[in-house]
Amino acid sequence: MSYERPYNNRRRNRDDYERREAYETPEQKIRTAIIRLGEVDVIQEIPRVAKQIREQAVGSVPAISEGFRIGVTEQPYKIPYYANLLRLLHDHADGEQESSTSGSPSLGKQILEDFWKGFQAFLDKLSWRETRLCIHFFAHLTMAKVISVQSMLNLLQSFVAVLDEFGVSHGRAKRAGLCAAEGLMIAGKTLKEASVTDVIDIINAIQIYVESAASSKRLVQPVAQFHAELDSLENADELLESALAVLKALNSTDFAESVNSYPQPYVDLPDLPDGAAVFELPSVLVPPEIIELDGLSADTGEEAQVKKEEWPEYYIRLFDNEVTPDPVSAAGYAVRSALLDIVEIFEVNRKECARLLLEYPKWTLPGTFKPRPGAPVDLQPEPVPGKNWQLESTLMEIVLGALFVLPESTYKAIYYIGLITEICKLSPSTVGPAVGKSIRKLYASLADGLDVEVSRRFAEWFAIHMSNFGFQWVWKEWVPDLSLAQQHPKRGFARRAVEFEIRLAYHERIAKTLPEAFQAEGAHVLPEHAPGPDFEYDEPSNPHHNAAQSVLNLFKGRAKAEDVLAHLESLKTTIGETADGDVNVDAVIRSVAVQSLLNIGSRSFSHFLNAIERYLPVLRSLATGGLEAKTDILTAVSLFWNRNRQMIAIVFDKLMQYQIVDPTDVVGWTFTNGVGNERGDSEGPSAINAHDWDLLKGALDKANGRVLVARKKVTALRKEEDDTRARAKASGGDVTSMEVDTETKLDEPPESAALTTAVKAFTSLTSQQKTALARALDGFIACLAPLSSDRRANPHAHEVLTEKAWHNRANWSDEEWNAWETWGWYRHFCRAYSPYLRNYSTTLGTVSLKKFEGSTDPAALQIMKLWSVATGEEA
Repeated sequence: MSYERPYNNRRRNRDDYERREAYETPEQKIRTAIIRLGEVDVIQEIPRVAKQIREQAVGSVPAISEGFRIGVTEQPYKIPYYANLLRLLHDHADGEQESSTSGSPSLGKQILEDFWKGFQAFLDKLSWRETRLCIHFFAHLTMAKVISVQSMLNLLQSFVAVLDEFGVSHGRAKRAGLCAAEGLMIAGKTLKEASVTDVIDIINAIQIYVESAASSKRLVQPVAQFHAELDSLENADELLESALAVLKALNSTDFAESVNSYPQPYVDLPDLPDGAAVFELPSVLVPPEIIELDGLSADTGEEAQVKKEEWPEYYIRLFDNEVTPDPVSAAGYAVRSALLDIVEIFEVNRKECARLLLEYPKWTLPGTFKPRPGAPVDLQPEPVPGKNWQLESTLMEIVLGALFVLPESTYKAIYYIGLITEICKLSPSTVGPAVGKSIRKLYASLADGLDVEVSRRFAEWFAIHMSNFGFQWVWKEWVPDLSLAQQHPKRGFARRAVEFEIRLAYHERIAKTLPEAFQAEGAHVLPEHAPGPDFEYDEPSNPHHNAAQSVLNLFKGRAKAEDVLAHLESLKTTIGETADGDVNVDAVIRSVAVQSLLNIGSRSFSHFLNAIERYLPVLRSLATGGLEAKTDILTAVSLFWNRNRQMIAIVFDKLMQYQIVDPTDVVGWTFTNGVGNERGDSEGPSAINAHDWDLLKGALDKANGRVLVARKKVTALRKEEDDTRARAKASGGDVTSMEVDTETKLDEPPESAALTTAVKAFTSLTSQQKTALARALDGFIACLAPLSSDRRANPHAHEVLTEKAWHNRANWSDEEWNAWETWGWYRHFCRAYSPYLRNYSTTLGTVSLKKFEGSTDPAALQIMKLWSVATGEEA
């Protein structure tokens, strides 16, 4: 029929287009073959891929080296096999003999020369992970006798030199030290045979730096025991310190153990033919850190930058060395480092990351991990002493360790939580028990000093993980712990976990998963009511019920803001005539208005935003009474949402966003009226808990974020003006204008109005930032320092710091545990906001800490010690 031909033509054209889209050039095919090396059997594939590369090598060297670069930096578990492949290409094949006699380099050397260009680009951009993985590749090639030993030593020494730089940041030193240390772990046997002195110098340089950074470990160790200086922990390991311990152990045996730690598939290859030239790595100089000066310093007005502070990197241990790799053994460090690289590289695809993690044993030496259940017995390798680890427990320890790095993890917590979920989905029968063991291990460590921030992340992960698997947990195991003090970390964890679970589901659903003991009123675990509003004036028995209903009706009727304000003014007279003499009428009006407005917006988040935005003039008018007025507004919010503490933080954030209250107001309110005040003390809380910290963090982050935005605006406007002046001078200048008297200067045009306004705003915001930080520091001091005359000072703040008290913690009451948690949040405040505290260390330290000079009180000394580490005053 007539309509068939056009239809068939369209279909044929579409098929041709799809075939053209799928076509790969020879260069793309060869690059893909390199990247996909080992998808079935890597040992069998290497000769085939080597042959394919030789057949298509003419004009394809850039594509081949690009394939190697991608493979090395994105699939680091294949690096030994890429070294094997390049070693084969470094030999002159039969077809290359004629060209070899003419002096042309081998194909392997051409590839390596182009690969080096990519490495230099990584180094120039300070892409540390890619640089370190390339060094792994060079180290394996050194063992394969493709790269000269001396040039490899020179490369490692270039990174060691970074450790001696004046004022080097810990992050830069740590990354450079790991580049040198891990390269030496792989190629140490060959390097030491060439030069014992150079190898020892590298190890000594790393050791000197590790010892110099010892003081900063106090703030980031995942286990806090304030009575002792913990140089080493049994259940946590610092990354660079572990690398140093491995190097020392390897050096004592002349790196003989490296053979049992890293796959070396190239060792069985025949020696290179006589006269074959090894590759000489060019000399390098590690580029300096890029420090951009943007914005103005709050104290001096000079250009400055708040640089993110980098700390020692601690990874928590959950299992014994017989179960998971020992991080201070060569084999254990190699496995952990490789798994961490996979977790970081594949952050863009957690499903692929989970698959690769479960398949990782295929890239390790036989006997590294226990065989998977169901594997044929005849294919199972013999157990290797010191290895034979459990893969699933290892993965849990690695991922949770990355999640719990302090002061913050590399990626958002939800990535690590989602990754664990994907691993469980791929192998629920084997991973599920490992998850359960990890939860029990972490729960048991709560009372042994587990850091408060780690405990909070643990509760968050626990709740989200339970939500993904039907909230199934054996809560009855923890029933005996209900006899502990109410503020004991284990009971606190149960409360937080249940609260997080309720946020992810609903009250009745979670109640059904808990044993009766956890639902009892005295357990203080399951809230009595579902999360929701608590309108104080809803009951007719309330003396201000009628006044609140009249305001509520105005809001419901969408009355104009000026009409609402007029009505509130009239209510002052009515309430004043009927109230007792000691009633603060203004405070009542603020509470009635704010709670009525929140009641209108309590149906949904969009209702809340609409209500706030519609009646911003009302809120601003209520807040004109100064600090007392803003405190009343915040208190009204906390009373209205006392059954849903998450909403308190959300509403506070919006009030700060619309500038109804300032971050300093929220910080001050938290220390005087915060939810940590479990006893209802009118003088305010003597302790700060996790909910209070959420409010403090929200306020401080808001203040810091505003300064960052203002700084960027000032920088952009200043750059724009400089560019405009430069163009004007270039277009309007002439030669004669240069021949003027040296004392005569051209008048610079004044700053634009936009820049002047931006600078004033920046100055104002930095002052607000400084005030908020100072208020937070003063608040912690008031809670923790017995020297303070503030009645909020916890009398147990100094007692929990002694070793005797710590060993007697099983008998601690709520007051002691409150004091211990407050110490933990002060410690986290110091490390989390260290870059900002350093900027204002002189003024803040002088004002807030001067009273502790000469004090011998343990609490005062601890406050000063943590402050000194955070601000860099203690070397």
